[in-house]
Amino acid sequence: MSYSLIFTVAFAAALVAGLLVKFWLATRQVRHVAQHRGTVPAAFAQTITLAAHQKAADYTIAKARFGLVEMAWGAALLLGWTLLGGLDVLNKLLLAWIGGGMAQQLALLAAFAAIGGLLELPFTLWQTFRLEDRFGFNKMTWKLWLADTLKSTLLGAVIGLPIAALILWLMGAAGQLWWLWSWGAWMGFNLLLMLIYPTFIAPLFNKFKPLDDPTLKERVTALMKRCGFAAKGLFVMDGSTRSAHANAYFTGFGASKRVVFYDTLLRQLNAGEVEAVLAHELGHFKHRHIVKRLVAMFALSLAGFALLGWVSTQVWFYTGLGVQPNMTAPNSALALLLFMIAVPVFGFFVAPLPARLSRKHEFEADAYAVAQTSGADLSAALLKLYQDNASTLTPDPVFVKFYYSHPPASERLARMTAA
Repeated sequence: MSYSLIFTVAFAAALVAGLLVKFWLATRQVRHVAQHRGTVPAAFAQTITLAAHQKAADYTIAKARFGLVEMAWGAALLLGWTLLGGLDVLNKLLLAWIGGGMAQQLALLAAFAAIGGLLELPFTLWQTFRLEDRFGFNKMTWKLWLADTLKSTLLGAVIGLPIAALILWLMGAAGQLWWLWSWGAWMGFNLLLMLIYPTFIAPLFNKFKPLDDPTLKERVTALMKRCGFAAKGLFVMDGSTRSAHANAYFTGFGASKRVVFYDTLLRQLNAGEVEAVLAHELGHFKHRHIVKRLVAMFALSLAGFALLGWVSTQVWFYTGLGVQPNMTAPNSALALLLFMIAVPVFGFFVAPLPARLSRKHEFEADAYAVAQTSGADLSAALLKLYQDNASTLTPDPVFVKFYYSHPPASERLARMTAA
């Protein structure tokens, strides 16, 4: 049996196995949530109404069922691009039209992204304007959605094409260690994005204004000083123009760090609860979770580029995924696309590991917040956010272990109570 056939079988088997596991997990989640829909868990009986509990259950079930359809469509697209020859046809058409060289490779990347985006567009629209709207979360108008889409597309081209061109050039000009130089360029690009995102990119989509509540500003400033954290500013973002979901986050890197509150969050929580939520986010910095994740990203991307450096020279890698490598033109863009297609298929099976680590980090951030602020305020804030975001209080335990980056509310509140 040839290496090409072995790789084809392995890819198809991983794709089918992943699809079956995802289907099994989703059906478990739907069944478990539906079974517990009729009664609010005892621990929340005094704080969460039955109507809110049932809304969260219905929202979770609707998302899971929608995800099953989206999942099947995604698997069909992967097969269409690879084993059914879609990417091979697209590559040959562009070669015949443009010829070999950098222009054809960039056109291949751009065409792949554009076609993929169009094929997934119905699901994006359905989720935003039907599913999210049905449960009262969507605040996006068609005009705003179109403006966001145009901005994202232009931004993707302005930012994405130059870094893609640099990596493609390095693949062809930097010798056998091109993958190491490309990794360095990719990491530098990501760090640059972290620096410029708060100031130049985020304002293209949302409006940011300085936090003007003097009481809250005083509490937040005192908390940050007490925790030894410095930020460039405290800002409120108009999240309510797109969604009713609430959040708060840190953004930026180094001296450009800033704290951002969704306006929806400030409407839902009192000053003490906002302070507790911010203390949780500060806990991530205090425990160096952000740095650890950056280091992990650096290490994984280095391993990824090294693996790409090897498989890009193997004919079986191309033919095993339904593509005939170019004989008289560079294969760099083909290698990049096939690698981006194949890695998630095989990587799906290790997804529970980073999810478990993320849940551990959330527990640590909670513990830090309880030590710095009121545990009662943090508990109250979490309950409000779970309720306002319609997060189910009764997820399936196996589904949680596989997917959840944040622990369920019951586990988080139990830890806080014990602390």
